[in-house]
Amino acid sequence: MAQKNIYSKKKIIMAEAANTKQFVEIQEIRGDILILKDGSLRQVIRVGSINFELKSQDEQMAILQGFRDFLNALDFSLEIMVMSRKLNINKYLALINELIENQQNELMRIQAIEYSKFVQELTQLANIMAKDFFVTVPFYIGPRAKGGIKEILKSIFKPSETVKKLTPEEFDSYKSQLNQRVNLVYENLAGLGLGIKVLEENELINLYYRLYNPGIIEGIKTQ
Repeated sequence: MAQKNIYSKKKIIMAEAANTKQFVEIQEIRGDILILKDGSLRQVIRVGSINFELKSQDEQMAILQGFRDFLNALDFSLEIMVMSRKLNINKYLALINELIENQQNELMRIQAIEYSKFVQELTQLANIMAKDFFVTVPFYIGPRAKGGIKEILKSIFKPSETVKKLTPEEFDSYKSQLNQRVNLVYENLAGLGLGIKVLEENELINLYYRLYNPGIIEGIKTQ
């Protein structure tokens, strides 16, 4: 009976996974490139933040003008995403507790205990959020003239199949064009004093795992 219940639960989980998959727009990930089901390519850039309020008025105006000029100079669309999630301080508290246990100075030990209590109470009273900022750069592959009218229609109605049939040279060519866009975004945002990083494969997996599993705080570990 127990085995039957386990088998039934497994079928339910598999069915739920299959139903969820149809809402995921990603077809596959090749290195640092996302391939969507519509046949388009994406690269994702993690963008750092700056404390805008601490800047002088002139610095604030320069940042705003620089960002405006950057957007006006683009000839392609961008997606800017802010991911907010409740800050998980369990590891930080575990580190403090470890320091408390190893602390020989009684006064320092008492202060560390009080600090640990303060942090726990603060996170219970205030909904402290961690925020990550991302810019997604797209590149759309047009209908392929190669192979006649049949291939053109297939590239329009089944774009994901077209991407699968790209030769390594063709894919590298499209990737190069996407990289040119990414470099433009990279240079302009870095010029505003923002930390920039193009996400690699494991980082993309981790990001979208957390995005499609909002109940997961830490996500999955990257290699």
